[in-house]
Amino acid sequence: MKKINFYICFGMVTVAAVSCKKNFLDRFPKTEVTKEVFFNNPQDLETYSNGFYGMQPVPYQDIESDNTSNYQAAGYVDGLVRGTVTPVTVGGWNNWGDLRRINFMLVNAGKAQGDATAIRHFIGIAKYFRAMFYFSKLRDYSDVPWYGKPLATDDADLYKGRDTRALIADSILADLNYAVENIKPDEGNRTRVTKWAALALLSRFGLYEGTFRKYHPEVNLTNEGKKFLERSVWASEQIMGSNRFTINNTGKGGEDYRALFCSATLNGVKEIIMWADYQQALGAANNTHTVLGYQWALSNSLAETYLMKDGTPFTAQPGYATKTLLEVLANRDPRMNETIASPGFSPNQDSKPYVIKPTIGGYDQVKFYPRLPSQRQGWDANYTALPIYRYAEVLLNLAEAKAELGTLTATDLNNTVNLLRARVQMPAMTLTPAADPVLAAQYPGVTSSLLLELRRERRVELACEGLRFSDLMRWKAGARLQDAQGGMYVPALGAMDVTGDGNPDIAILASPNDESPIAGLPEDVKKNLTKFHLKDAAGKDNNFYLSGGTKGRIMFTVDRDQPRTFVEPKYYYRPIPQTQTVLNPALKQIFGW
Repeated sequence: MKKINFYICFGMVTVAAVSCKKNFLDRFPKTEVTKEVFFNNPQDLETYSNGFYGMQPVPYQDIESDNTSNYQAAGYVDGLVRGTVTPVTVGGWNNWGDLRRINFMLVNAGKAQGDATAIRHFIGIAKYFRAMFYFSKLRDYSDVPWYGKPLATDDADLYKGRDTRALIADSILADLNYAVENIKPDEGNRTRVTKWAALALLSRFGLYEGTFRKYHPEVNLTNEGKKFLERSVWASEQIMGSNRFTINNTGKGGEDYRALFCSATLNGVKEIIMWADYQQALGAANNTHTVLGYQWALSNSLAETYLMKDGTPFTAQPGYATKTLLEVLANRDPRMNETIASPGFSPNQDSKPYVIKPTIGGYDQVKFYPRLPSQRQGWDANYTALPIYRYAEVLLNLAEAKAELGTLTATDLNNTVNLLRARVQMPAMTLTPAADPVLAAQYPGVTSSLLLELRRERRVELACEGLRFSDLMRWKAGARLQDAQGGMYVPALGAMDVTGDGNPDIAILASPNDESPIAGLPEDVKKNLTKFHLKDAAGKDNNFYLSGGTKGRIMFTVDRDQPRTFVEPKYYYRPIPQTQTVLNPALKQIFGW
C-alpha cells in the first residue's frame, strides 16, 4: 500500500451498503459489486447512491457557537478559542473516502443503459452529495484539492496541493446546477433527495459564499460574491414559485413551530423539503433526548435576542440585564419558549415540572426534545422525525440575500420573514426597523438596521438547527465566539422558584458548608430543594460562579481561568492536520496556521 491514506481507500458497494476498506487498493473484491459488473442500469445507480445518505448531516444543536452557554465536553471551537488547536492536535480531514465513493459512481455511471432521465437523476444525486461534501470542506478550509475522479494509488493528483476557493466554489455551483436540472421533483414522503432539496442546498450555499466573499477581504474575492447571492435568490424563488411548500401555520402559534422538531413523522408537513425518518420499525433512531440538561444549555446571548411579544427588543426593557429566569421567559416571542425550557414544562407531560440546571447555565434546550415518553427509549433510541431542509430557511435565505443585494422590498418581507412571524403571532418586520444598539454591538461591521434584524430573525427561527456557527463565520463575526457566554441571572444566594409554581425548587449556595441563605425555610421545603454549590466542601471552585460573587449572572470557571480569544482571520479557517502535510508536502497551511 502507498503511504497516503486520507483519500485513496477504494469505495465499493454491496447491494445493501457502501463500504470503504484499505485492503481493496490493489485488487477488486470478490464478494462485492465492482465497476466491471455494476453500474449497468438506473437500478444499479439507485442501489449505489443509497449508500450516500449516511453522509447527510441531521443536526439538532448549536453547541459549537454562541447559542450555547456551556458545553461540558471538549469540542473544536472550545479548543480553538483557548489556543489548544494546532496542526499537531487538530482532527478532521479524514473523510475523503466519502468523496471517492461519489466520484467512483460518477465516472462509471456513463456505462449505464436504460431510461436516460432516470440515469441523469441518479447522477444528479451523486453531484448533490459531492457538492455537499465540498461545501463542508470549503467552510472548514477554504482552499482544498478538487478531485473530480477517484484516484488510483499511482495518480499524480494524489499529491496535489490546494486548489483555489474560486475553483472549489464554482465547482460546487456547477454540481448543484446539474443536480437542480436533473434530479426529479417527485417527493414521495420527502426523505430522499429531490430537485427541491438540491435547490434548498443551492439557496444555502449561494448565501454562504456570497456573504463570505463580501465580509472576508482576505480571500480577495470581495467583488465576486454577487453571482452567488443572485443564485441563492434564484434557487429560493424556484422553491417558492413551485407552490409545493408553505409555512406550517394552523393558528396554534408556538405549537405549530414545536411540531416541526418533536413529531413522530413529518410526512405531509408542507414546510418540510427534506427530513430524516427515525422509527423503531425501521431500526433507525436518534439521540435527541440529550438536548435537555445533558451536557449543554443555551446562552443568555441567545435568550436576549428574542423580541418581546409586542415586537420590541428585550434589551430595551428597563433592568433587562438583572431579570430573573421567570421574568426573562415571560411575554416573549413564542419561539423562545419552544426552544428554552419554560416554567411548567414537563418532560413526561405529567404534574412534575422540569427543574433547570444552573451548572450548565439554566437556559436548558427543549427544541428537538421528544415530548412523548414513548419516543424516548434510551441512548440512540429516540423516535422523532428531524428536518433537514425547512421552507422557513429558504425564506430567510432569500430575504437576506436580497437585502445584501439591495433589492429587498416590503412585498419580499411579507412573503418571507413575516410569514414566520405570523405563525407565532408576532408583529411584522418593516424595511426600516428601529435601531437596536445591543444588536448592533454584536455585529460592529454592519450599519443597516434591516440586515441586523434579519440576522436576529435567522438566529431565533433557526436556533439549534446547526447553522449558527456557519453564519458567524460567513458574517466575519467570529469575535462572538470569544465572548464568555453566561446563563441566567441569580439575584442572591439561596432558594429560587424556577418552575413558576410559587415554590422554591433549587438553591444556589456558596458551599455545602454554608446553608445560611436557606436556614429560615421550613424543613419540608428544604428537603425538596435541589442544591447547587459554587465551591465544594474543601473550598475548591465548581464549574460555575456568579458574576457578582454572591449574585449575578451564571458564568463558568473555565472561561474565567482560560479566557477565550478569536484570532482573525486565522480562526475562520481550520488547519490541516500535520500528519497530512507531512504525507503530502504540497498541502500548505493558510492564514497563519
